[in-house]
Amino acid sequence: MHSHLSFENPPALPHEVVVETLERALRDRSAEGKAAEVLVGTALNDDDAEFIEHWCIQVGTRAVSGSPLLGLAGLCLGHTARRFGRLSDEALALAQSLSARAETDPADVDGRAVDGFDDVRSFLHLW
Repeated sequence: MHSHLSFENPPALPHEVVVETLERALRDRSAEGKAAEVLVGTALNDDDAEFIEHWCIQVGTRAVSGSPLLGLAGLCLGHTARRFGRLSDEALALAQSLSARAETDPADVDGRAVDGFDDVRSFLHLW
């Protein structure tokens, strides 16, 4: 008997749900799993680039060291660069910083931040 696993990207949710979920996770690490799903769904499917960037920056600057949300924020900035072809200077600096932290100490920020910054460089034609 074979079991077929499938994965579907999470949908974009209403902004008020995104804000509530991410704020909760930034206060309570037990809520990080749901927040990760919400952040990815927003980065992949929301059409408001500024909203996506804002929340990637919030998560990437406020999550505690070791939180999986840090690497995910960097990865989602890469998705944002791919989808919209631009990032603010603040978002670009954060993507670079998270990537550098991941390369220095993967226990601080996981490697998804490196992948995200690779996407930023590729899609924004940097370096």
